[in-house]
Amino acid sequence: MRRSFFAVLAIAASFALSGAGQPSPARAPLSDEQKADLDRVSAYLNSMNTLEGGFTQINPDGSINQGMFYIDKPGRMRFEYESPAPILLVSDGSTVAVQNKRLNTVDRYPLWTTPLKLILDKDVNLKHNSAIVGVEHQQGTLVIQARASSMRAQGNITLVFSDPELELRQWTVVDAQGLSTTVALRDMKAGVDLAPSLFVLNEKSKFTKDD
Repeated sequence: MRRSFFAVLAIAASFALSGAGQPSPARAPLSDEQKADLDRVSAYLNSMNTLEGGFTQINPDGSINQGMFYIDKPGRMRFEYESPAPILLVSDGSTVAVQNKRLNTVDRYPLWTTPLKLILDKDVNLKHNSAIVGVEHQQGTLVIQARASSMRAQGNITLVFSDPELELRQWTVVDAQGLSTTVALRDMKAGVDLAPSLFVLNEKSKFTKDD
């Protein structure tokens, strides 16, 4: 589960891996069509202020976790995993906290060092993001490939959007060991009112959306 939480972070890819020992994939020149697609996706992400919905996560070992997510831009996100998964992930705008109820631990990461930064930024401009390494259309979807980023390990991220009506549908992370984790989103609602308390981690409380 510790590895798989980075798949949740990958929703937002800050895309500039400083991982050990492996070169980042080279970026080929973008076509005019690809640049236009990235402009469309950037406009979609910039129009998204608040969002809530459910997610299903398929882990490298084939196990499945589910839960709810909440986004309040700029900078704030919450992923609640359903039992028996012990994980709660909260970004308060500057720090990403990962709480493990089973181990009674909280790990914190500066937001800018995690893949969350891209989607949670106020102004997204994918066309000028050098970490984007591929843009293609596949059977009613728009697929964007990018370099994933953490301060510890290197991997690739694939973001999948519905097309032509853009909506983020899923992402897949392949880590430095070649293991993949996929997160699929469902039942999304945009423009919802979200309580500020959702984005404050109460380390003494249980996993409830009212923390």
